[in-house]
Amino acid sequence: MRVLDAVFKFFESWIDPFKPRKDYEPPNKFLGYVWHYVSQVKWAFLALLLYGFANAVVEAVVFSYVGQLVDILTQFETQGKRTTGWDGLLTEFGNSLLIMFLVVAILRATVVTFGALIEEQVIVPGFFMMMRWQSHKHVIGQSLSFFQNDLAGRISQKVFQSGMATGDMMISLLQVIWFVAIYAVTTAGLLFALDWQLGLVITIWIAAFYAIARFFIPKVRDHARKSAETGSGVSGRLVDSYANIQTVKLHGGEVHDDFILEAMKTHQEAIYPFTRTLTSMRVSLVVVNGIVISVIAYIAIDLWLSGNSTLGSVAFVLALVLRLQLLSGRLLGNLNGFFRNVGVTQNTMQLVAQPHEIQDTPGAHRFEFKGGAIDYENVSFHYDKMDGIIDGLNLKVMPGEKIGIVGPSGAGKTTLLHLLMRFYDPEKGRVLIDGQDIAKVKQNSLRSQFSFVQQDVQLFHRSVFENIAQGKMNADRNDVIKAARLANAHDFIMQLEDNKGNRGYDVQVGERGVKLSGGQRQRIAIARALFRNAPILVLDEATSQLDSGIEEAIQDSLSNLMAGKTVFVVAHRLSTISMLDRLIVLDKGKIVAQGTHKELIAQGGLYADLWRSQTKI
Repeated sequence: MRVLDAVFKFFESWIDPFKPRKDYEPPNKFLGYVWHYVSQVKWAFLALLLYGFANAVVEAVVFSYVGQLVDILTQFETQGKRTTGWDGLLTEFGNSLLIMFLVVAILRATVVTFGALIEEQVIVPGFFMMMRWQSHKHVIGQSLSFFQNDLAGRISQKVFQSGMATGDMMISLLQVIWFVAIYAVTTAGLLFALDWQLGLVITIWIAAFYAIARFFIPKVRDHARKSAETGSGVSGRLVDSYANIQTVKLHGGEVHDDFILEAMKTHQEAIYPFTRTLTSMRVSLVVVNGIVISVIAYIAIDLWLSGNSTLGSVAFVLALVLRLQLLSGRLLGNLNGFFRNVGVTQNTMQLVAQPHEIQDTPGAHRFEFKGGAIDYENVSFHYDKMDGIIDGLNLKVMPGEKIGIVGPSGAGKTTLLHLLMRFYDPEKGRVLIDGQDIAKVKQNSLRSQFSFVQQDVQLFHRSVFENIAQGKMNADRNDVIKAARLANAHDFIMQLEDNKGNRGYDVQVGERGVKLSGGQRQRIAIARALFRNAPILVLDEATSQLDSGIEEAIQDSLSNLMAGKTVFVVAHRLSTISMLDRLIVLDKGKIVAQGTHKELIAQGGLYADLWRSQTKI
């Protein structure tokens, strides 16, 4: 077993699927897309190509042994030596029989074993995972709008299926289609060696098969691509439904089923023309195969009757042709799978190979924090002219200044923060931090300077500990607990228990933190910000889901967190921001007033109206 394990590990180590690359973006042309990944491990596919060639030749030779064996036995019996048994047979034909044995039992097994190791130990675990990982690395770098404009389930399905579809396509091409092609050519050569008529018929059969494939393949490819697209739509809607199961149940599952049913019916309608084309192709091939086998059988028997071939030759020809007919059926099945995978790969490519909307500029340098001075210079942004708007906004923030942002819904408050963290790029103007244009620095180095808590808390389906320590490997448990205490979250965390028996910080919070209340999720998000302790703090309605008692309990912690940092706070409850250094009042994407709480109350206007409405008894 140790020797076997060593052999497996040797082949499994050929591909490192997680090897870092400078650029993960693939080309968006089909052949370029496939070659981008295949070329990284081309020696593995070359090995599969050589296996397909060797296996086809060995298979053809093995079937030729059927005829040779019939001739040997016929000759042995004709010579009257049948009564001498195995001793006489081995004495007369031992060398020929030994060669046959070595080819059938040793060479064939060696070739097949090599092919199995290349496919199962190298390509399936290595290449499949390499494509998935590299596809993920590129997709995860896409802008927020990329994910907001598509279903998460649909995106994840395409990323996961990318490696399998392309890998299966290459395996079908090199291990089956290539194998059958070499087998067909070898068969034609062997039959030509027997008689030119037999070789000619096989050549015509190959030409007919090519014509059938040439006619049907473009149709199969197009239908496969449409089927893959509608199939991913079904998957996306299913995941969207399951992720929002509470809303589905509340508003009636039967009504929501129509949403799923529509996608499934669309997928089914896309499958019908696909399967009709496949059926037509199978019937056409069966008809051609039947005619070819009958003609070759007639010629072979006619040659034997005329004394121009032996009985072994007839057996060899029929065995070889019947095997070729079986392989053509296998090839048809694999062509079906091959072009399904071509369609899936093309469909996946359309998503995976999209260039990043937000990119590091050539020569971008790492961001250098120098105090946290922020400058919005004539910034405009309109979300593709749909919703949300920032128009010609100018704002200067001093290092360490605490800024409160208020205004009605849709005024542009969150957009202002997203532009600061470069989740989007301004359509006009620029944003500078410490004199550095954030569009010209590396994104990761920029965002590492921010602690961000938002109203729509985003938690992972992981443990409480992992959610608080997000972004830091090997985080110290004591530091995580300290942050949770400051966020007034430690007590409720210690009371948690999940259905697997995990307790406290090891409890799994469920998808998007569904097992926790809104206030609990928000306190964990605040603990995450406290743990991160980055020099620029952004709070977007960070305490909106907390009751007043809990909010007051963590205000001191938030005040400590703000010390020495540049801070932006968006809050609906004005009392939570009234003590900040400066308040910015936004309306329709423009700054309509700014100043301290007292100054804005004295000025009157929008802020004063909002304050009076919230403090009215």
